[in-house]
Amino acid sequence: MKIPEADSTISRIYRHYEANADSGFRPHLGASLIGKPCSRALWYDFHWCTPASFDGRMLRLFETGQEAEKRFVQNFQAAGVNIYEEDSQTGQQFRVSACDGHFGGSLDGVANGFVEAPKTWHVVEMKTHSEKSFKDLQSKGVEKSKPQHFAQMQVYMHLAPNEPLTRAFYIAVNKNTDELYGERIKYDKKKATELVNKASAIIASDAPLEKLNEDPAWYQCKFCDHSPVCHGQQAPAVNCRTCLHSTPVENAEWHCARYDCLIPVENQRTGCQSHLYIPDLLFSFADVVDSGEYWIKYRLKSTGQEFVTGEAPEQLSSCEIKAVDQKELLGDPNVQGLRQTFQAEIVGQ
Repeated sequence: MKIPEADSTISRIYRHYEANADSGFRPHLGASLIGKPCSRALWYDFHWCTPASFDGRMLRLFETGQEAEKRFVQNFQAAGVNIYEEDSQTGQQFRVSACDGHFGGSLDGVANGFVEAPKTWHVVEMKTHSEKSFKDLQSKGVEKSKPQHFAQMQVYMHLAPNEPLTRAFYIAVNKNTDELYGERIKYDKKKATELVNKASAIIASDAPLEKLNEDPAWYQCKFCDHSPVCHGQQAPAVNCRTCLHSTPVENAEWHCARYDCLIPVENQRTGCQSHLYIPDLLFSFADVVDSGEYWIKYRLKSTGQEFVTGEAPEQLSSCEIKAVDQKELLGDPNVQGLRQTFQAEIVGQ
């Protein structure tokens, strides 16, 4: 018989992971993501619209995948493969980048000495899989079974320093049985170039790109983290990447037009009191009807009522727009009256 407990050690372990988790916002658009079929979702990723939300179990699972890399390296070395996880010049993982530094990623490693082609240098990618995923991988191969992983390796080969690498080695483990799968991937210049061009278009766009599907019940949309923003009425996270004033510029930097300065990455994560949403991010529930230098007037699609967002006390801040679940309240004269009478602001739960 189980002892009834109000709390548990296991729950505390999970909470530890959750308490120490970050938002998941990367400074750059990752090569590991560029194989996603939806360019809008990738634009949302790059503009930090939806913070990561994983429970402790999932966060621990991600850690398990990272821990597996150590064993993969040992396996390779035992098989006579010369594998390098770090750049000897920097002491860090090998990194590649493009698009003024706004696109790229870190390689798991580079190696030669493979039995199949001993002298050829390979990009190395290491992954863990569930039973179902592993069987599908064995049946279809990386390109068809895991197109994002395939795209990631193509980008890594294409952007390798000095000249492209022509091969990648993909190693995977079945977490249920510990069975290994290995596949050599050939560099495809056309596909790799298309992926880099895709990233460039996403980074250059000042508004979300076209949706993959207009139906929120479409399976790829239904399970997308950005669905509440893309198909619903949820406003995105408030930070510099969702602000009208900020723009990606060269050297992987972001520039603020409001204060005419470059924005450090840590400052980008919180934004400032002058934050104004990129209008297209609110398009699901409001249309722009007027604007000034530091304010925008919207009309709610549901009621036809208007609200103004900006820096002045009588105007709604982006944080208030984010806090309101029932967006019709943004234009409610009673809510607006209470704010002005009591010099109050709307806060989330």
